[in-house]
Formats: sequence, C-alpha cells, structure tokens
Amino acid sequence: MKLILGIESSCDETGIALYHTERGLLAHALYTQVALHSEYGGVVPELASRDHIRRTLPLIRTVAQQAGCTLQDIDAIAYTQGPGLSGALLVGASIACALAYALDIPALGIHHMEGHLLSPLLSTPAPEFPFVALLVSGGHTQLMRVDGVGQYTLLGETLDDAAGEAFDKSAKLLGLDYPGGPELAKLAARGQPGHFKLPRPMLHSGNLDFSFSGLKTAVLTLVRQHEFTGQSMDEQTRADIAHATQEAIVDVLVNKALAALKQTELKQLVVAGGVGANQQLRAQLNQAADKRGFRVFYPDLEFCTDNGAMIAFAGALRLQQQEGKKDYRFNVKPRWDLQQMNMIT
Repeated sequence: MKLILGIESSCDETGIALYHTERGLLAHALYTQVALHSEYGGVVPELASRDHIRRTLPLIRTVAQQAGCTLQDIDAIAYTQGPGLSGALLVGASIACALAYALDIPALGIHHMEGHLLSPLLSTPAPEFPFVALLVSGGHTQLMRVDGVGQYTLLGETLDDAAGEAFDKSAKLLGLDYPGGPELAKLAARGQPGHFKLPRPMLHSGNLDFSFSGLKTAVLTLVRQHEFTGQSMDEQTRADIAHATQEAIVDVLVNKALAALKQTELKQLVVAGGVGANQQLRAQLNQAADKRGFRVFYPDLEFCTDNGAMIAFAGALRLQQQEGKKDYRFNVKPRWDLQQMNMIT
C-alpha cells in the first residue's frame, strides 16, 4: 500500500492530488490561472511561474486535509518533469524534491503526456492494455500504440499546430475570449452546417500524421474576406465559421484515429488531453465505435485538462514497477519525447 502525492505545474494550472494504491484517488484540487492570463489573450510564462509558487503549498495542505492525511503519511511524490513551460515546471519540481528530501521518500519525475495518456484508467470502466491513444491538447496531437506503462510507440503526430492550438488560434481570430477552445465549441453549437467549407489537412495523406496550420490560415482568410468587403461579421456568421472549424478538426481527428485502429488491429481507443472534452469529438467517436465494433474510453471531464490526479496516478503505476530512488537532484524537460522517456528507477 502506497500513498502518492501528485504535483502538476506544467503550464497555467496548479494541480494537487493524493492517490492511494488500494483506496484509489483520495482527494484532489485544481487552481486555474484563466483569469490571470485572460487580459493578455494567452499564457504569460513568468506570471504562470509566480502563481504556481503562490498556490502549490496551500493546495497541498488543502488536499491533505480533505484526504484526512498528514505529510508523514505520504510514501512518494510524483511531479510533472516535462514537457511544459520551464519556469512553471521548475516550481513543481523544486517543491516536490525539497519536500521529498524533508520526508525521506522518493520523488518521481513524470511525463505530462503520460499522465494524460493513463488518466482514463482512473475511470470506470477502464481500458486494458494494449490500446491506441489519441492525445489531443493545446500543445500535442499524437496517436500512440500503448502496450503497457512505459511502452509507447508513436504512430503519428502533428507536423505543425496541435488540434488544441488550432481551436485556440481560430477562436482568437473570431474575437473570442481566452481560453479560446471551449469558447469556440460553445459558439459552434449555434452555427449552421454547410455555410462554410474548410479544408481537412492531411486527411488523405496515407499516414497517421496531422497538420492544422492550413486550417488556421483558411479561417483567417474567411475573416479577412469579410473585413475587406466591409461586411460586418454578425454573431450568426461567426457561429457558422466556428461550426465549420470544429467540424474540420473533429473530422480529421476521428478519421486518423479510425485509421490507427485499423492499422494496429486493436479494438480499444483512449482519448486524452484537453480537446478530449469536446462534445462533438466524443459524439462522432462514440457513433463510429457503435458502427465499427470498437470501444472508446475517455477520462472524466474533470481530468481532461491538466490536473494533479493524473500525475499522482502515473506515479503510483511507476512505483509499482520499481521502487523510486531517493535522489533529489532534479532537472526539467520542457521538450520531452514520450517515446524516449526512460523507466523510472
């Protein structure tokens, strides 16, 4: 039996959780910096780092109190080592390793995307290895074959913008508030299909790679066409463009995911990352699953965005493989290939 504290600080959300290897997730808390960054239209790294410093220790105390635990009950600390903003990562890593040193327990550096990839295992029902994972977030769009913890094979990835980035940048072009992705999805729900046709980049490329920069350019072109002709872009026009944008992104994601299942001959698909909360994506994948006879798994909505629970859970799985060393030297990896990560020893 092990109790693992998870610390997530890769970008603009501070996530803390306590996970018990027998009792499951005991408590978790998340502080989002949306209000802090909204006036800038995007994340300001220095402000993000400073806010993590302010929030991490109070959130640890809150989560411990909710779980009815003390710091002395913790057996290991898992923290996000990368990828992410270097300053933000350093906050979580330094606090985790200092606290682990004080408690004389192991500290485990966790890959942020591994946390996302494994997060559906926290839900019921949970997938079983092996499965195909579609990782879709603001910074990543990848298809992976997952044969076990630490056994990841890249099948395809974006060559430029990630799907979440395409959502956010298109939302900004439409004048929507930060964070743009969820706002664009809300606006798209009021849009009418067929008014605008946008490209599906690399849909028929013959491989499992993605590209979304051309779609973003197409949205920009639509917006500028209205500006150049002097047409005012009313709310319905904006909603129609948002609908077309979401439709294009989702079509590509769904078709590539189906191609990955066919290529690997697997019958389980895991969808993780912030874009995994998109209801249109879920609806189309669920429809395809019913038609084609595969199963699709998602994390609970509260675990789609960055959170401490996925880091604590990934740390628990790592700890079950091999006891963590009490080595408190640390470094962060703002860029970190999920395929190249080493087994934690």
